[in-house]
Amino acid sequence: MSDRLSMRSILQPKQVAQALYHPAWIPASVDPSVDRLKKARIIAGAVAAFGVYTFVQRKFAFEEVLENMLTASAVVLFITPLTVGLMLVVWRRTGTVRQMRVPLLNSLKLLLFFIGSVVGLVFLWQGTMSLGGFWLVPLGFTALWLTGMVVYGAVQVSGNFFGTAAVHRSLPPLLATVTTWLMAVPDLVTGDLHGLSLTMGIVFILGAPVTVTGIALLEMRRLKRRYGIRLAAHPATPPRIPAQGRAHPQGNPYGPAQGNPYHQGAPQPPYYPPPQQHPYGPGSYQPHNGRNPYGG
Repeated sequence: MSDRLSMRSILQPKQVAQALYHPAWIPASVDPSVDRLKKARIIAGAVAAFGVYTFVQRKFAFEEVLENMLTASAVVLFITPLTVGLMLVVWRRTGTVRQMRVPLLNSLKLLLFFIGSVVGLVFLWQGTMSLGGFWLVPLGFTALWLTGMVVYGAVQVSGNFFGTAAVHRSLPPLLATVTTWLMAVPDLVTGDLHGLSLTMGIVFILGAPVTVTGIALLEMRRLKRRYGIRLAAHPATPPRIPAQGRAHPQGNPYGPAQGNPYHQGAPQPPYYPPPQQHPYGPGSYQPHNGRNPYGG
């Protein structure tokens, strides 16, 4: 976890969500501008999750919200491992999967924990509404606390997408794009416009995935141009940073830290920053005794 929880902090769902859904092994962002793009992507993703038609028609069906939460959880549980698996096939051309085993397992555990929290929340609300009576107060307060934790947790995992940035910096925007499109396409195929007119339905159904895609592409483009982080390149591949794309934060004449989480044996300045400025933080893979970083 990112923080130790005390008895007092456990009562605050925001602190619990921060500790559970943004653990210490998730790397910090390499650039403040990338953080701003992530926040914009989170907002657009929230619009896709809750549905703009709810606000347009001024309707709120709580049962439908619970059903949508289960549907979204199933989509994320299916599409996240599938997308990462396809990228592993691509990366195997230039490296090994063995190097990414630890961050992959950590991300999978975080994904399963979050999905379990959402499913537990849905069944808790359904039980609270069906039982009523004496159970309404204790179950209701528990459901409200868990709702707050899941909402704050959703904000955290929307930014880091279950810590997949520890595997590859470009995975979170890729996963956000694939997920939002997968949630929007069925409505277009089935013609379910949620009571809106044809024009408004298409605009609002496609608005969120198109916005998320645009922001994700900007995020990946910035990672590629300024830090040499390429989605198709194995994470252990040394970055190729164009001279005109190098940033110089805080007066650093050698440019930003590279986006490579496994290879720290690259040449030192003037082409790369000192090892302590590595963007993935401590605990990443380091080759030993000059051996090939891909194993063997």
